[in-house]
Parts: sequence; structure tokens; C-alpha cells
Amino acid sequence: MTGRRAQVGAFLLAVLVVLAAGCARIPTSGPVGKSSEGSAGNLNAPVFLPAAPQAGASPETIIDYFYRAGSGYEDDYAVARQYLTQASSVSWKPDQRALVYRDARVVATDTENVYNYELDVAYTVDADGITTQSPEGTVEKIPVTVTQVDGEWRISAIPDGTAIAEETFKVIYGAYPIYFYDPTFTYAVPDVRWFIRNKTVKAMTSALLAGPAPYLRGAVASAFPSGIKLARESVPVVSGAAQVDLTAKELMETSPEDRLRMQMQLTLTFRSQPDVVNVELRANQDLVRVEDNGSVLPPVQDKNTPTRQIAVSGNELVRYENNRVSPLPDMQPVSALNPRLPAESPVSQTAAFLNESRTTLYSINPGQPARALTTRSTLSRPSFSLNDWVWTAGPGGNGATEVVAFRPTGVAEGAAVPSVTLAPSWLAGRSVKEFRVSREGVRALVISEQNGRTRVQVAGIIRAGDGTPRELTQPVTLATDSNPDQGAWVNDTTVVVMKGAAAANVTPELLSLTSGQPQQLAPWPGLVALSAGNGAEEIYGQSAEGIFQRLGNGWSTQIKGPIDPSFPG
Repeated sequence: MTGRRAQVGAFLLAVLVVLAAGCARIPTSGPVGKSSEGSAGNLNAPVFLPAAPQAGASPETIIDYFYRAGSGYEDDYAVARQYLTQASSVSWKPDQRALVYRDARVVATDTENVYNYELDVAYTVDADGITTQSPEGTVEKIPVTVTQVDGEWRISAIPDGTAIAEETFKVIYGAYPIYFYDPTFTYAVPDVRWFIRNKTVKAMTSALLAGPAPYLRGAVASAFPSGIKLARESVPVVSGAAQVDLTAKELMETSPEDRLRMQMQLTLTFRSQPDVVNVELRANQDLVRVEDNGSVLPPVQDKNTPTRQIAVSGNELVRYENNRVSPLPDMQPVSALNPRLPAESPVSQTAAFLNESRTTLYSINPGQPARALTTRSTLSRPSFSLNDWVWTAGPGGNGATEVVAFRPTGVAEGAAVPSVTLAPSWLAGRSVKEFRVSREGVRALVISEQNGRTRVQVAGIIRAGDGTPRELTQPVTLATDSNPDQGAWVNDTTVVVMKGAAAANVTPELLSLTSGQPQQLAPWPGLVALSAGNGAEEIYGQSAEGIFQRLGNGWSTQIKGPIDPSFPG
């Protein structure tokens, strides 16, 4: 451990001792039935007590301890501001961003009284809680100017924002989903943000009004109109009601249906806050009546997939459910095509599959023979979205990676199948191992490989007004300890991934948008296929010995015979 990390560890230990001794502040004053905004939903949030400046401290110590004091967010970073000159204390805006670092040091520059605070940056959190991971080895230099005030060194110039050790960040910050809608306002789509634990209600509201994270822009909708803002810089929680005071002009120009959707969007967003029971919309502090005339349905959160799976058995497509295998209804034989890796629509009886060499994608509807949709040198397993587009990915004619989608449902035999071809720039030079559409149809899990290393990413799907896919957004990357080549959605914020290996123990991982740390599942020998239903207990693996279901910290034998199981979607 470096000296710097040892100091951080000792500092954290001291803080935790303070918390264990009961020094974490829990509001006890104020009228009965009221809660201040600062503590709303987070009454046990830890409070760090950083050290104030010490007399005679060197410039390096002042800079180092100023950034350590950034963990003391109470009273608008009152202790950290003591390290600044009066002018800098007024102008410094600590909430603009947080640089989360693994290690840090103060380095003198060639300019007198100017130093760099050099950080090994792990990730960055912006003012709206959007977290961006930094590649390994990313170094950022923060310029800091010091001057003497009454014989003591103080910081006179500093960029906005704070820098915080990764260990401290994990204690102070938490991951919280704010919610948007799919373009049809049918489904709720989580957008996970990172906020200081006892500032969440106001932070969540501001982030929601600012709009979705970059990877969801264009893929999701919000009930809040552009330009609407908080009318006051707080969201108090009074007797369980979060009072969201919005700018009157923009709010009153919305329809009753839009206001109901706004209230629903906020209610979903505040579900993680235990002392928020309901939401009140206000315009310049006046309560705005929100009426439900029955025309607006609450959005579906964390949509479930049907409990059945599609699989291959005896070289035919079958249904696997309740540990039993049965034929797919009204489907013609496909054994001559050597089907593998099938998928089934969650809303119709349309199915799709690859051939054994994974070079041709077929679709099949009840009562019709299978039809070839595309042939390429290699293809990823098909995946259906709710509007019956089936997706796969593979090299195009020039060898560049393409993502393709087809809509075979309802198309007469022999008629052309609507299709779309996308070529995202971020997939250039990469081969797609897995492309799985999320349950609400707005996002895609993409596992891609380049030079033997894979990335696990989530991208938004931007569609035209009729639902036709138009493009994929720039993705976010999920941290993983392995090099997976397949995965599936477990719920609306979690995926399970693994690298299949017929002759070795395989350890699947749960990767969550709400955590930077992968969760390893129990290893199992020879897992080559993976599927997931509704939640972490409905994860299935397949080896040469049969199909297994996750059970607690292990795996339970289910059935032998079917292969390549997959839940609808």
C-alpha cells in the first residue's frame, strides 16, 4: 500500500469509528411530521468530519487536506472552504463534478505558487450524477494556485468540483435510479445516477429535469417539457410528501395527462427514498391539482418476461417450461436447417434461430416454413424486442460490423421482410459476441471483442415514430472481472455474463448499472450456454450434463436433452 493509500485508509477508519460511536447526524429537531430536504430518505447517511486547516501547514499539505475535506459535504462544504481565500470560497462550486481517484499526489510546477494535484482517475461523476469510467492509467492534473493570507497558505485559484478517494466515494455516494419512459409512455426505464446519500431528493429532481444520460438520449421520453426548472433550490419532504416546486409558466402550459405522467415519473424516481410517500407538484409554491381521468396508465416497471423458454431438442425447436419439453405450437419442422440458438418473441408466436455454423438467421411463423433473413460469415444469437423486431449482428459486405433488425411477424409467405442495418462507429473493428434487447425494448446489452478482449456495454435504441430502429446511442461500459462472450438481462438494471468453456469451470457474473463491482456466482464445470428469466434466481446454465438452475450459492440439476435455452426476448 502506498503512503497516500495508507493515509486514506486511516482516515476512513477514523470516520467509521466516529460513525460507530453514534456521531452520524440524525435530524431530531423540527415540528412533528416534517423532514428537511437534506436528510429526506437517508436518515442514516454517514457524515464525514474532515480536519480544518492547521497553523503553519505547507502549500502541499493545504492542497492535499483541502481535497480530503471535500468528503465533508455538510453545511455546503464549510470545512473545505476554510482552505480557500475569501474570494475563492465564494466562487468555488463543489457540486459541478467529482473526480474519483485510486491514488493522488501534489506536484510542484515551474510556476511559483502553482501546483498540480495529480490523480489516477477511476471515474468521473458530473453535476447530474452521471458516472463515466476512465480507462486504466488515466491521469488528470488539477492546477491549484496558493497565496498567503495573514501568514498562512490558502488556495486562491481552483477549478470547480471535488476529488475524492475511491474508498471514500463508496461510503458517501450511492447509486439511485431516476426514471424516464419508453417513447410510448408504457414502460419505465431506469437511468442510474450517483448522488451523495443525504442529498438525494433534490439531486434526483434536478437530474430528472435535466434529461436522460447521454446513452439514453433519443431512446427515452420524459413527461417534463424542455426548459422547466425548479422554482426554488430545494425539494422539502413534508409529512411524507415531496413538494416539487416548478417554474409556473412551463408547468401550467402542460396538459393534465402530462402533469399526471410527471407525478408518476417522480413517484417512481423517489421509490428509493423511504420517507417519501407521495409527490406534490407545485407552481411557485402553490399546489397544482393533478387529476387522473383514467386516460393515463401507470408505466410498467421492470417488465417481466414470460416464464417459458425456447430451446432445441432432437434438432427441432421446442418449448421448455416447468422442467418439461413440448413442441412449439403450429410450427413446421426445421431439423433440415440444423437450428441453434433460438429466440422467441415476447408478444407473438414468431421465433428465430441460427443454423449450426451461425452464418444464417432464420425466422419462422406458425403455419409457414422458416425463411432466411440474412447470411453472413458469423452472427450473434437473435434477440426480439417488444414490437417484434428481431436483432442480430455480424460483418457486412465490406467486413465492417453491422447490427441488423428484421420484422417478420405478420409478413406473408414470400413477401419482403422489413429490415434495418445499423453500423455504429463505436463497434468499428470489433466483433459482436452478444446483442440482447432489454425487456422494455429501449436498451441493448452488447458484448463485443477486439484483439481477444471483450467489452460489456449498454446502448440505447433510437426508433422512428412507427417503432422502426434508426440508430444506437454511444454506450456505457460495465465493469467486469472476466472476459465474457455471452450474457442476458436479469432485470431492468442487471445482466448476467460469462465466458463459456466446455472443459473448464465457468464463473458467471452479475453486472449491475447500480454497482461498479461485479458479483461472481458459483462456478460450475463446462457451462456453454446461459439464460435468465425474472430475477437472479431464474438464471439457467447449460453444459454437456444438462440444464442447471441457479439455487442459492450453487446450481440445481433440471433436465438433460434440450440445448440453447432462452427466455422470450
